Amino acid sequence: MEFDFIKFESTHARIEDRITVTKSGAIGFPTKFYEDNKIANFKFVVLYYDVNKMAIGVLFTNNESEKNRFSIIHSKKGYGGSVAVRSFFKVSKLDPVTYYGRYEWQKIQHEGVGELYVIKLKEREKKEL
Repeated sequence: MEFDFIKFESTHARIEDRITVTKSGAIGFPTKFYEDNKIANFKFVVLYYDVNKMAIGVLFTNNESEKNRFSIIHSKKGYGGSVAVRSFFKVSKLDPVTYYGRYEWQKIQHEGVGELYVIKLKEREKKEL
């Protein structure tokens, strides 16, 4: 009996396909999302916010002339990527501590913008002390 073994090398990788909002005001792209959507091919994100639907749209881009861009921090250890967007949360009057967590996303074509990855924010329930 012969086997065609492939070595498992993802012991510390986050096998997560959801976009993450952190308490410190970053948006994270875990390994699976990062690889499946080829985020390594991009340098920046541009964020869009729909205040009525509490939705954030993420546009991945390499456009150096876009002045409202955030640089993607690519993990050197293969753990995906993230963007530090504290200023986005402040200007949008969103407290990341209230909205942190993992979010399912959907990809849409937005006219005049292009392909956006959209998450709908949900307020976390405050725990009683």
